[in-house]
Amino acid sequence: MSIIDSVWHYIDKYYISGIVYDTSYNIVDTLTYAIVLGISLFWVLKLLGKLDVNIDTRFLIAITTYVIAGSSLRVLEDSQFFTPPLQYLFVTPLIYFFMFGVTISILSVTIYLERKGKIKDHNTFFGYAGAFWAFFNIAALIVYDGIANPVPGAAILFIGITMTGIVYIISQKLNFLLLTDKVNISILFAHILDASSTFIGMDWLNYYEKHVVPTFFIDLAGKFISHPSIVMIPLKLIVFIPVLYVLDNDFKTEKEKKLVGLMKLTILVLGLSPAVRNTLRIMMGV
Repeated sequence: MSIIDSVWHYIDKYYISGIVYDTSYNIVDTLTYAIVLGISLFWVLKLLGKLDVNIDTRFLIAITTYVIAGSSLRVLEDSQFFTPPLQYLFVTPLIYFFMFGVTISILSVTIYLERKGKIKDHNTFFGYAGAFWAFFNIAALIVYDGIANPVPGAAILFIGITMTGIVYIISQKLNFLLLTDKVNISILFAHILDASSTFIGMDWLNYYEKHVVPTFFIDLAGKFISHPSIVMIPLKLIVFIPVLYVLDNDFKTEKEKKLVGLMKLTILVLGLSPAVRNTLRIMMGV
């Protein structure tokens, strides 16, 4: 086998086949995508700086609509709504590049229109565009698949809202301002919702976990408890509360605060995206 054949075999084994067959991640592609994400953050920070985008609460609300749009688009792919080769565009990680391209394009257009005096506020129109896209995708899902499992879907939302509510109330009682902050508690809600969807999907509906790190901890918990995927809920709290604390307390300069905003946006997307996808898949029985 030539060097070119060996390299191609390696790429196909660890990257391409996972996209084509939508299989579980491996340690190689997981590390690669993590590195790409880290490098991309600094490029995105520069781009948002050029666009003069302020990553505040209003922007995060607007961007959430695009996360829902992307996740619902991913479920449409899961439902075999698209056929090859188009469907490969909507498989992770390619769908992230696609969604970023579309999202940043719409954002740029709304900012341009605001600067030209055509609209008053780019965040409003940016958010409405994303909401319309998300609504269209979900409507297409309901028409194409129908809602097969409303109760498990409601259970995921109940667990996510209840657990987040408990954390919020305790934080208020203890005057722990970190988790009474709207952005921080929203990030925590997204990840608890993700963990809840994993728990309901795996332990009650026979879904499986595709990601390397959660699989490790779930397998480990399986040696001690009968419903091991529930371990993801406390793990999310153990990991992300300290992360949010560091972000809010260890970065003080104006430049660092902009990076913090981007990092919080990234953490929100990484939690909300699989949470919405998992919940929709379970509800549609995909």
